[in-house]
Amino acid sequence: MKRFILLHVCFLAAAFCISAPVKPASAELEGLIKVDGSSTVYPITEAVAEEFQIPHPKVKITVGISGTGGGFKKFGRGEVDISDASRPIKPKEAELCKENKIEYIELPVAFDGLAVMVNPKNTWCDSLTVEELKKIWEPEAEGKIMKWSQIRPEWPDKEIRLFGPGVDSGTFDYFTEAICGKSGASRGDFTPSEDDNVLVQGIATDEGALGYFGVAYYDANQDKLKLLGIDDGNPSNGNGPIKPTLETVLNDTYKPLARPIFIYANKEAAAKRPEVAEFIRYYMINSAPLVKEVGYIPLPERAYFLAYDRFKRGITGSVFGGEDSKGKTVEQLLSKEEH
Repeated sequence: MKRFILLHVCFLAAAFCISAPVKPASAELEGLIKVDGSSTVYPITEAVAEEFQIPHPKVKITVGISGTGGGFKKFGRGEVDISDASRPIKPKEAELCKENKIEYIELPVAFDGLAVMVNPKNTWCDSLTVEELKKIWEPEAEGKIMKWSQIRPEWPDKEIRLFGPGVDSGTFDYFTEAICGKSGASRGDFTPSEDDNVLVQGIATDEGALGYFGVAYYDANQDKLKLLGIDDGNPSNGNGPIKPTLETVLNDTYKPLARPIFIYANKEAAAKRPEVAEFIRYYMINSAPLVKEVGYIPLPERAYFLAYDRFKRGITGSVFGGEDSKGKTVEQLLSKEEH
């Protein structure tokens, strides 16, 4: 991957150094950093790891894809240093960390919009409403809503074949909560996979297919897929269906399928191992251009600064999970102290 020399990255790096002086990392850093978790966050972490290893060739970084839930299980057992997550940590996952005396620092790294797609040969469906998505995906639809004509009578009497992330995926949790009203509430008769490339292939080869995953994977496979607009029924968000783009995610009009995504750092690993601490510092400083490069939407510059400041001060716990996080910006949440 090409190296990035961008003015706003230099500005951000300078801001970090001014507010929190950090000695230049030694070129002799070495060790193994283990990362696992979300397939959505994977491209970002992989890109950062690739760039980080240029000045630090003796540091090996492994990045796994076991889904957000699978990653948190490994993280909570102390098997990995960093967990990629496409949603905030759940109480049961936080409890596992507590049982194993693992303190974690929550760091948002980007915004993601979930893309809803059909096969390019689908000529009848250009958009869906949130209510129609719920009608298709809710648990009660299993074995009952099986054809496109059941969604809109003018659509063909063709079978709908569904593709989506597996149940260990944070994308699955987020989609089901946003669309069906409860995390994990989904019909079971769909083709699941933790590997988004498998979902791309399924939708791309089936005329009756409908599926969802992070917009970055759509961007990388536009020639194989057809992106749908989503209408949340709220006129204040725009007129009719809206597709996920940089603009619609940042201006909060692509609802309800836009969200921040995260890494979670093991506090002790970062405190005792300089290669882990330096990798996280590098991640926060260099995320913005790399996030954009792999198809996601960067956070505001101040959000990266605030996230790294929380890491530097060792503030643990989650501020993005729970009811009190709703309606607040990323910057507002990152400004909160440990609770």
